Amino acid sequence: MLHTVNKSPFERNNLQSCLRLAQKGSAVLLIEDGVYGALSGTAVSGEIADRMDDISFYVLGPDIAARGLGESPLIEGVQVVDYGGFVDLVAEHEVTNAWL
Repeated sequence: MLHTVNKSPFERNNLQSCLRLAQKGSAVLLIEDGVYGALSGTAVSGEIADRMDDISFYVLGPDIAARGLGESPLIEGVQVVDYGGFVDLVAEHEVTNAWL
């Protein structure tokens, strides 16, 4: 399953809920304000790092750039994708769950 998270983990608990319920082999794509969850050294970076063995993590590059975070360090192992990569992730997974 592909999970998309579009809300900042510092404003809502969508990312934490997603991480709690996502099963092994799932993928999580951080989009829109959800990209803040991919930043290294934050209150949630440890939660993501703890799930790296079970879940693949992605972040939408254009959304990072739109927020002026292009030079910010990301959590090691989070892969940056473009819009084509977003489409590929949706096509690779039978089900997509949006955490709104």
